[in-house]
Amino acid sequence: MAPHLIHYNTIDEYRVHFIRVYCASGINTFDNIQVSFRHSDFDHAFFESANRYVRDKSVFSWKRAQRIDWISNALSDIAAELYIGWDRDKKQNAPTRRVTFVYGDYVVIIGVFMRNGIKGGRFITAYVADISTIAKIRNQPRWK
Repeated sequence: MAPHLIHYNTIDEYRVHFIRVYCASGINTFDNIQVSFRHSDFDHAFFESANRYVRDKSVFSWKRAQRIDWISNALSDIAAELYIGWDRDKKQNAPTRRVTFVYGDYVVIIGVFMRNGIKGGRFITAYVADISTIAKIRNQPRWK
């Protein structure tokens, strides 16, 4: 069952929430990857492109923003489906990208790295996937 939605009246309220919840301390995944977040990640995660070919991130997505707390829930969900990511520019699997898939259509993508023998992660984006994207994700190899 998906968690509740967060309803604010302004973009700035969502931005403050993101910085307070995610940027201040990060999130530990269920398998102990410490995921860090940057202030600039807000714009990438909660704005969409008016034209997907331009990728300009010019339109605020209230749908994405209302699911702001789903990011931490997804990353901590031991039952989440995990897949290897896809690099759309190189058109190949990206084994350092982990796709977390929960609630039937919600996706969180992190970059995973090793630093001084410790596994870490960097938040990339989160969104509600459409049917064709879900099929593409499920066609990728499982994350091990």
